[in-house]
Amino acid sequence: MSDLSHYTSLRVGGPATKIIEVSSESEIIAAIESAADSPIFIMGGGTNVLIADSGFDGTVIHIANNSVEAEIDACSGATLTIGAGENWDTLVEISIARGFAGLETLSGIPGTVGAAPIQNIGAYGHEVSELITRVRTYDRMTKAVKTFTNAECEFSYRNSYFKSHPGRYVVLSVAFQLRIGESTAPITYLELAKKLGIEIGDKTSVIKCRAAVLELRASKGMLLSADDPDSWSAGSFFTNPIISQQSADALPNAAPKWPLTDGRVKVSAAWLIENSGIHKGDEIGGARISSKHVLALTNSGSATASDIAALAKRARDHVQESFGITLVAEVNLIGLEI
Repeated sequence: MSDLSHYTSLRVGGPATKIIEVSSESEIIAAIESAADSPIFIMGGGTNVLIADSGFDGTVIHIANNSVEAEIDACSGATLTIGAGENWDTLVEISIARGFAGLETLSGIPGTVGAAPIQNIGAYGHEVSELITRVRTYDRMTKAVKTFTNAECEFSYRNSYFKSHPGRYVVLSVAFQLRIGESTAPITYLELAKKLGIEIGDKTSVIKCRAAVLELRASKGMLLSADDPDSWSAGSFFTNPIISQQSADALPNAAPKWPLTDGRVKVSAAWLIENSGIHKGDEIGGARISSKHVLALTNSGSATASDIAALAKRARDHVQESFGITLVAEVNLIGLEI
């Protein structure tokens, strides 16, 4: 039995019956098929998961395939096809070094390329769905490889067709369409524009944008550091709620609100938590709300998965009691609930 705490950014999680390391598309498919009908859990970077102290009674398939293929055209830009096991931020760094633009605002997000389309990761005004052209998967139901176009992925805020069909599709590789260039698209996120010292709608260099994003993420405890327990988290534990206009109008004027095209409103989970009586540094056992950002639940060094789940439940319950809004976990919960 192998302890899964060694594989997760929260450094918690009990043993798995079996762990298989895979580093190619063929190995991924073979590992899935060899597991037959027994429970399997697909793990990439282990940065968006909270695994129970009891562990996982089945096979964990740890994907670490790293492959990059590029097709470059002076007019259409660059198409990059990336293996699911590639580290996400390594991809961002490499793309910028090779003269490609588009991924810079997504710098510093932990995890692997394979997890990016499932969660439709995003930050500072952009989502990965804006740049994805195809997602190649293995369909565990039909036991065949299936490639999805962008439209077929049914992307929405922190969601996708894959997330809506949990366990069925295993991402093998992702294709991105990027611009060739040294400048960003117009910066639309106020916090990032202020950090860069520019106005909303201005452009900057992709190198400066990446540096600014990394500094902002570090200031919020959202960059993993082996030497800093205050960063031992799974990133933002909850998604920003999307609520009706009526519910949004009932919130205090100070609550950050972002109107959506469908008439609903996205509101800040961090603001709701901070204004519900939860504070940075709050603890249960070895679990702690980060001193830098209330959306990051951290392992101070001795936390159990149960500690972290209990702290998440406290935050969720406080928001529910204060504002009538139920926070939804962005982190994948394996073997436990909040």
